[in-house]
Parts: sequence; structure tokens; C-alpha cells
Amino acid sequence: MKFVMTLLAAALVAAPAIAAPDGAKLYADKTCNACHGPKGDKPLMPNYPKLAGQNAAYALQQMQDIKSGARNNGQTAAMKGVMHLVNDEEMKAIAEFLSKLK
Repeated sequence: MKFVMTLLAAALVAAPAIAAPDGAKLYADKTCNACHGPKGDKPLMPNYPKLAGQNAAYALQQMQDIKSGARNNGQTAAMKGVMHLVNDEEMKAIAEFLSKLK
């Protein structure tokens, strides 16, 4: 029994950790930078928001609401077209990345 427990413990330690998604890479890969700028501080249009330094929980909620349709106004039309590209885990990583930008 002790041998089995040791093998189980060794297997758990040796198992590769699942890496969290890279928010910076996702921000670029999912085309966020096209409208909000490479660092989230220079939007393409004056009415697009600056995202750098945004509260992560707020940014995540906005992305989720746009994707679900809960937030649906003239400002969301452009984002609605790309939100199908990101899942909840990716949105969270992007929001965390943006919150750390200045």
C-alpha cells in the first residue's frame, strides 16, 4: 500500500501543470489590438475605449456581456463580431493582461 501511495504521489508531482493562457498573446492573436491599440492605450476610433489599466473584473464583465448580448448598443457592434473568437478563460486572461498595463 505504501508503495502504491508513493507511485501515486510521484505521478502527481510529475504531471505537467496546465499553463494559464497568455493574455498578451491572446490580445494580439484575437485582434483586440486592431481597434484598441497594441498596448490598449491608443484606440483606432476616438469613441473606442482605452483598455490599459482597466479593472480586470470590469473588463471581463463587459466582454462577457457583449458576447452574450446583455450589453447591446451602438458601441458594441464592432466587438460583437469578434467575441465568438474568445472563450471565458481567454477573456479572463485578456482582462488580467489589460489591468496590468499603464
